[in-house]
Amino acid sequence: MMQNKQAIKPEIKSVAKPDIHLTDAAIARMREQTRKQSCAGIHLSVKETGCSGMEYVVDFSNAPSDSDFVLPFDGFSLYVDAGSYEKALKGLTVDFQQDALSSGFVFINPNKKGECGCGVSFSV
Repeated sequence: MMQNKQAIKPEIKSVAKPDIHLTDAAIARMREQTRKQSCAGIHLSVKETGCSGMEYVVDFSNAPSDSDFVLPFDGFSLYVDAGSYEKALKGLTVDFQQDALSSGFVFINPNKKGECGCGVSFSV
């Protein structure tokens, strides 16, 4: 007798709304960039890399994956990888800063325990 096999997904605690905040500057920049790229949203996750362990990954996306949390904003959605949220993104605030020489997203992460000298990777 053949049994129906289903893929086993890692268990992730149910979260009604992830505790992630975007500043007004980050919202404006994400809205502008998704409009320029003609996509529905921004996907946020972390990957294991670098000298300190993890790095933020921000990509354009037209739809969330099955395991993403979806945070809707006016003009775009933020898709947050659930595994990354559990591992390193709880309580994260994302800002966008620009000066005469550079611009970019700034991640204010209460989980961060350390970072590499160049500021690209971090540990929790």
